[in-house]
Amino acid sequence: MILSSASTFLVVLDADSTLIQDEVIELLADAAGSRELVADVTERAMRGELDFADSLRERVLTLAGLPDTVFAEVGRRIRPTEGVHELIAGIHAAGGVVGVVSGGFHELLDPLAADLGLDHWRANRLEVEGGYLTGRVLGPIIDAEAKAVALREWAAQRRIILSQTIAVGDGANDLRMMDAAGLAVAFNAKPRVKREADLVIENCNLSQVLPLLGLRG
Repeated sequence: MILSSASTFLVVLDADSTLIQDEVIELLADAAGSRELVADVTERAMRGELDFADSLRERVLTLAGLPDTVFAEVGRRIRPTEGVHELIAGIHAAGGVVGVVSGGFHELLDPLAADLGLDHWRANRLEVEGGYLTGRVLGPIIDAEAKAVALREWAAQRRIILSQTIAVGDGANDLRMMDAAGLAVAFNAKPRVKREADLVIENCNLSQVLPLLGLRG
């Protein structure tokens, strides 16, 4: 991809299994004792076999009764993907903007986004009452269409034309965002995503996105 010198550019990444190595809802499910069920539903949703919104509600329901202290506990277990700091630094050094849109949760993405220096981020919110998770999601669910909307909104806010946007993701929930972008990159991706992407990165190191943008080597 050749970036225009007349315009800045926007890179939007998925979070789980892209920005980070983990599926956050599975880490939460560990604490609830529902990891096996949640992991199976997550895998089927990412392959595009299940409606994402319905599958998310099903998985979140298994978290009912967890204390909200679980967010700090799980946050300490999250592992950023190799090369993420280099990728973000390289994009910023070239005048670009970095966003993350996640089917996960603000409660865990917010501190990570601040630590990584992201410019934009968006995720779902978990309902908490009296210090405990209710098993429900607050507000509209961040599904495939919501991810595409986020990319378009952030580009418009920054006056970036869509041909100067790059979407990086791994699952079926990322495909509309990838279709909306000027360049779609499959990273650590499911077979369907690899087939539909413009480019595929097999090495699980996010710094490998930089050469695709002409920013390194």
